[in-house]
Amino acid sequence: MKLVVIGGGSTYTPELVEGIARRAGTLPVGELVLVDPAADRLAVVGGLAARMLARAGSAVTVRTVSDLGAGLDGALDGAAAVLVQLRVGGQAARLSDETFPLACGCVGQETTGAGGLAKALRTVPVVLELAERVRERAPGAWIVDFTNPVGIITRALLDAGHRAIGLCNVAITFQRRFAGLLGVEPGRLSLGHVGLNHLTWERTVLLDGSDVLPLLLDRHLDALAAETELPAGLIRRLGAVPSYYLRYYYEHDRVVGEQRAAPARAEQVAAIERRLLELYADAELDTKPALLGERGGAHYSEAAADLLAALLGGSQGVQVVNVRNEGTLPFLPPEAVIEVPAQIGSAGAAPLPVPPVEPLLAGLIAHVSAYEQLAVDAARRGGADRVADALLAHPLVGQSDAAERLARELINEGRTHLPWAANG
Repeated sequence: MKLVVIGGGSTYTPELVEGIARRAGTLPVGELVLVDPAADRLAVVGGLAARMLARAGSAVTVRTVSDLGAGLDGALDGAAAVLVQLRVGGQAARLSDETFPLACGCVGQETTGAGGLAKALRTVPVVLELAERVRERAPGAWIVDFTNPVGIITRALLDAGHRAIGLCNVAITFQRRFAGLLGVEPGRLSLGHVGLNHLTWERTVLLDGSDVLPLLLDRHLDALAAETELPAGLIRRLGAVPSYYLRYYYEHDRVVGEQRAAPARAEQVAAIERRLLELYADAELDTKPALLGERGGAHYSEAAADLLAALLGGSQGVQVVNVRNEGTLPFLPPEAVIEVPAQIGSAGAAPLPVPPVEPLLAGLIAHVSAYEQLAVDAARRGGADRVADALLAHPLVGQSDAAERLARELINEGRTHLPWAANG
């Protein structure tokens, strides 16, 4: 089968290649097509991908495509799945997303708040255009989105009728971390993961079916606090382990102060990427370098490969993904996109039942879900008022003067790819 990766020149790609090589029995990929307009970068990443597969004794062939016209159409023909991991605007756009909200006293982050909206406005139209080409050239293909903000992009894809599912690495990273603390194999653990993309909590940790979260909180609370960068007392009070993205909500003002005083994460990532590409260009390198662990996206290879194997019929199982709510969380509308464990198979993802969510969590989930609905609308239809409404609805902005100012900044500084109308 053919697997196409949009954004194949990403430094993340060796993670995916490693996962494909490890799962030859359940993920029988015959051709891996890496698509990216950055031809020089693509050649470097593609070369490493081919060497990694050869080292693993894999029969998968690697092809690179930098032509986004007829070349992309040919790449998509007959694809079984299309994985989207692109970054519209590159690290320069990320740097902007992480810094411009700070002038209004708001958190600067590339996946949530004003920065996350900026990224969504740039990215949703591009992904939807690509998805239409997938529908034309490979109508049966699954679209797997790893591009942030995953929840918003997945909802936009589903709203447009595409065969899509969203993937994030937060849950699998927690599973591996908890397994390490407990000294057990990760496969023995399943998580009570609930929320929205980048707004989740682990409410249970089942070891062979028994909840060991109380044990983790009793014996490893300080380690969990360090992992999430949140106070141990807060985690104890929640009785759940929040993802580190919750720090932007629970300690907003402290984070803003830290961001104003330190270099942006985008600058650090850009430096790591430059070094990674230098390493990838070494014709002797045929393994994933350790430095890639500092790039982010830990365990992406396992999560993506497991999901693809289940969707394409090689295996089935439970995995945390971004899917339609459809009543799973009764306080959200059915069309909302949530991030929960789901049964994955060739027919797609069916969310598993979720125990009632505590008001302290449910209130924030509902708040951000409403923002995501407005963000999708703004990304698809444009309009300054829609952008301002989305910002006003987000709990990390939520003030009318800040929302109006940030909306003007988004539009006037060309941080989006949308045609703008003054109203509507």
